[in-house]
Amino acid sequence: MTRSSTVLFVLVLFGLFPTSTIAQDLPVHSDSLSLSLDQAISRAVQASEEIQLARTQVDFAEAQIRAARAEALPQINGNAGYTRTLASAFDTGGGGFTLPDSLQFNPNPNAPLEERVRYLEDRTPIAALGSLGALFSDLPFGQENAYAFTISGSQLLYSGGRVSAAMRIARNLRDAAQYTLQEDLADLELQIRSAYYQAQFAQELITISEAAIERAQRFLNEEQLRRRAGQASDLDVLRAEVELENLRPQLVQANNTAELAMLNLKRLVNIPVDQPVKLTTPLAPPSPEERAQVALDPEVAIAQRAAIRAAEEQVAILKDNIRIARSAFLPSASLNTSYGRQLFPQTLFGFNEEWRKDWTIGVSLQVPIFDGFRRSAAVQQARVELRQAELQRDMLKEGIELEYQQALGERQRALAQVDASARTVEQAERVYNLTELQYDEGQATQLEVFSAQLALLQARTNYAQALADYYEASASTNRALGLISPTVRAATLGSTSLIDATPAPSTGGATSD
Repeated sequence: MTRSSTVLFVLVLFGLFPTSTIAQDLPVHSDSLSLSLDQAISRAVQASEEIQLARTQVDFAEAQIRAARAEALPQINGNAGYTRTLASAFDTGGGGFTLPDSLQFNPNPNAPLEERVRYLEDRTPIAALGSLGALFSDLPFGQENAYAFTISGSQLLYSGGRVSAAMRIARNLRDAAQYTLQEDLADLELQIRSAYYQAQFAQELITISEAAIERAQRFLNEEQLRRRAGQASDLDVLRAEVELENLRPQLVQANNTAELAMLNLKRLVNIPVDQPVKLTTPLAPPSPEERAQVALDPEVAIAQRAAIRAAEEQVAILKDNIRIARSAFLPSASLNTSYGRQLFPQTLFGFNEEWRKDWTIGVSLQVPIFDGFRRSAAVQQARVELRQAELQRDMLKEGIELEYQQALGERQRALAQVDASARTVEQAERVYNLTELQYDEGQATQLEVFSAQLALLQARTNYAQALADYYEASASTNRALGLISPTVRAATLGSTSLIDATPAPSTGGATSD
């Protein structure tokens, strides 16, 4: 093989494919972990911190729903207390009020009749004041011991629609959080599939390199036999040796770069770095079902994508924000009641004395009058935010439509490349076998054999690349439609009802063992 042919082979093997997409075909140890594509996705979904964080957002939104609902329910509070009065301004020492002498009514029965009549005429209007001390002596003011038990309640009657709007906002926030979780799951699934396909492609490249070395070694052995038989020269053997040695560094490089790709897959799937892994899902040709177009209507699927629906929930939230801002112009009414029992015993534990009852009920009405146009500004701000959310939703929809068309075009291109590469591999295999047969019969040169082998290696490499491109494009197409696989649905079973209701992808992805 000439130097130019060797350089061409290196460029074909490594120049056409980024080294980051090549993974090492690790030797199978007794403790190797067999990992299928479905298992990789399931492990990643369960271990991903991003997914766990998104799930906490759903839980937080559920708590907000309960908090918003509480505003519409009765509010009941209980209170119990004891008060010990050490000193009081109402304490007169006699257990009641003491009237001055000028206000007291105390006629002298021993005085003369004329004097008694005059006293009665002067003091009769204030005669009842003498009983005030006894009348107020039993009031709670200044009592030494006081117990109070109270239950108060309130019920919102009308708030201008603020409470109902807040409850709808809380539910919309919960739904938006669930849609965001679904988007995160779809993103993670695409990452795992891409990493797994790259690792599969790397294994194919290593297999191709090993097959090339095996062919080169067999050809070298045949050349050495021909030289001993006098049918080949030392130059022919030397060329075969150079061809073989030029392939070995390429295999070493393939294994080194493959290890990096495998480490990336382990990182995503949360597998220890030192754990040997064997990928069990082959990079097989797509089945007729996988070749079929996506069954869902793209327009319907895009409209149902979680990101679009989350944007719709955001629009609904901002519409209710306008309603809340408008409700500030309306009055609010509430019903209030309080029931209490009080005891003022003469001793600390005199609970056998009479308890006093206190029960009130009322309605309060709050009417906004003027706040410096703050409410008008809040309504205007809410309308602007709504318009911004609607524009962002429309822009997102356009971006997703473009993403889907690009992914679909790439999938169709990769599928055509798979078919073309498969035919090329068959033809290259036939050319190599015929060229090798002609060389054995002396009708072809050694260089022609090397060229046929190079063409076969290139054809096999192109075919492996086409398969990897097809599966990645299929995964990207499903991602653009917002589809998640049954594997993801099973890994998140019971977490959210929205994920369980999401349609599963109908195409894309290598078949797992």
